Amino acid sequence: MPTVSKSVLVPRSAEQMFALVDDVEDYPRFLPWCPAARVLERNDELTRACLEIDYHGLRTHFTTVNRKQAPRRMDLELEEGPFERLKGRWSFTPLGEEGSRVELTLDYELEGRALNRVVAPVLAQIMETLVDRFVARAESL
Repeated sequence: MPTVSKSVLVPRSAEQMFALVDDVEDYPRFLPWCPAARVLERNDELTRACLEIDYHGLRTHFTTVNRKQAPRRMDLELEEGPFERLKGRWSFTPLGEEGSRVELTLDYELEGRALNRVVAPVLAQIMETLVDRFVARAESL
């Protein structure tokens, strides 16, 4: 099962970065592989959302439930999609005036061997660049 783990320092507060990750409706503006995103449910404890993927011939969607402990942590869990398993965690650690440390860890496995062969390289590219896209978005705001 592939695991993605990335940690970066950003000159933004943990609160700002948490809000950016929770602002699912804005994803199509800065995630080039995400043409649409819908929030299905949102409250102080969770955000449930569906993301569409359109990347190098791969078109699919998935729904996650993101359990929030604002502004320090967000745990992601697959509800529906082309994964056998998708689980992850965003962590936001304040670093005073320097900004914050943003960490993302994702464990995922696709359904079926054939799908895995075709989709795994595309998905790996998306997952590996995800944090970088959020950092770039934060810098542009």
